[in-house]
Amino acid sequence: MSKTLPKNFATGLINWYNEHKRALPWRSDPQPYRVWLSEIILQQTRVSQGLPYYHRFVERFPTVKDLAAASEQEVLRLWQGLGYYSRARNLHKCAKQVCENYNGIFPQNFEGLKKLPGIGDYTAAAIASICYKEPVAVVDGNVYRVMARVFGIDTPINSPKAKTIFFDLGNQLIDKAQPDQYNQAVMEFGALHCTPKNPQCEDCPLGKICVARQKGLQGMLPVKDKKLKVRKRYFYYLVRKSGQWLGMKKREGKDIWQGLYDFDLIESATPLDEKALALQTGKKKIAWSAEYKHVLTHQTIFARFAVLETKDKEENYFSLKKIAALPKPVLISKFLEDMGFLK
Repeated sequence: MSKTLPKNFATGLINWYNEHKRALPWRSDPQPYRVWLSEIILQQTRVSQGLPYYHRFVERFPTVKDLAAASEQEVLRLWQGLGYYSRARNLHKCAKQVCENYNGIFPQNFEGLKKLPGIGDYTAAAIASICYKEPVAVVDGNVYRVMARVFGIDTPINSPKAKTIFFDLGNQLIDKAQPDQYNQAVMEFGALHCTPKNPQCEDCPLGKICVARQKGLQGMLPVKDKKLKVRKRYFYYLVRKSGQWLGMKKREGKDIWQGLYDFDLIESATPLDEKALALQTGKKKIAWSAEYKHVLTHQTIFARFAVLETKDKEENYFSLKKIAALPKPVLISKFLEDMGFLK
């Protein structure tokens, strides 16, 4: 890397950003609460998908104190459909800690921000640089891609040492006078211009210094080790029904959907036929629904449902009106809608 390269890299990105950046609501007035909220919502999420959730949260919780005062159930309900529910739980925990330990004001530096729940290096760097102008580089999937291509880095981005390599490089490249502009520029450039497929190399401000373009490696960089095998899970739900009331339970433990509501569950590592299900339930005549397929990042769930009529409302029965307000996995909401239990 030449001595002038870092400056060319940062300058090219910032100039591009000033011309092409999207008008996102947290950019016009980068308050720490709103920048933090946007970063948490957009983790593993496209802007087009996350933006309605951002507006929903800002409208319901205008300040971090409003968010801290809410119940976890209300936060999960508002988050419903976005997935990765641990983000929502940490969002709520973080808001409470900011209010309890910092009088409602976010720490104003990278190291202080990292002490809060759900805030790692990336989110801390984004808030610290955008809101407080601290020159610490962000590293996310977009940044990996841009740097790997421009500098010809073939270290697998999901390897243990990749984060250190790219974080150190980013801190060498960052424009210390404009760290907020630089970090937003490199993320935006990766999202809009140096995309995973069909990057716009013919009209690229970094074309003259880009190793991938010069050597035709755009399709090979960044390198990523083979994906983990997707786990298949088979869920058989027993839906207890008494009139307009359904039996539901809150999921506990460290499995998926912690804190959300679903039904009594029989889980299997392999599909179960009618005979096996009869043995599991102790009931021979049960009408099972068609199979629902629900795809998560590292697992796929195949689910079937059986509605069991009961005479009396037992423990943990909820009215359909109450169920509409409970936080639920998308899979459960889809079934309830298909059955006409939710409108």
